[in-house]
Amino acid sequence: MTKVFFTSDHHFGHRAIIDYESRPFADTEQMNESMIAGWNEAVGQEDRVFHLGDFSFLDKEETGRILSRLNGYKTLILGNHDRGRSRSWWLDAGFQEVSENGIIYKEFFLLTHEPLYMNQHMPYVNVHGHIHGQKYAGNNHFNVCVEHWNYRPVSFEALMDALASQENQRDDSLSES
Repeated sequence: MTKVFFTSDHHFGHRAIIDYESRPFADTEQMNESMIAGWNEAVGQEDRVFHLGDFSFLDKEETGRILSRLNGYKTLILGNHDRGRSRSWWLDAGFQEVSENGIIYKEFFLLTHEPLYMNQHMPYVNVHGHIHGQKYAGNNHFNVCVEHWNYRPVSFEALMDALASQENQRDDSLSES
């Protein structure tokens, strides 16, 4: 059975991100290899992955080599660091689909690179990246940056479980009032 995964902000080949985000890697080679291994441990060949931006700082050839090693059908939503390259560049590198804008998934989840403004009364969840180790409070945002998920994609099931747990905690705190 095909599973769906979400992830963002791998920054393959980006040396400075190791320091900026205190990533636990000695260098970009170790970071890249660890993230490739983590991806493939989580994602099967027939699974689908939505990458929510900032995939690679490498040239097309190196980016293509990484993409060819990653399991799954891969869709990229362009992040701020991806936009310097055309949609066709990313398709040629190896993504099966590339979106310049967000995607609505299952009529309820807004997949974007940067978090969107969401008030508590909006009936949607914004699944996003961009803010790395930071996290917005509440049930309307879900950060899939690699820093929150042990440098690997998070499954749709895990996302749903986390949202249900947040909702249960909210309901429990309301009933105690």
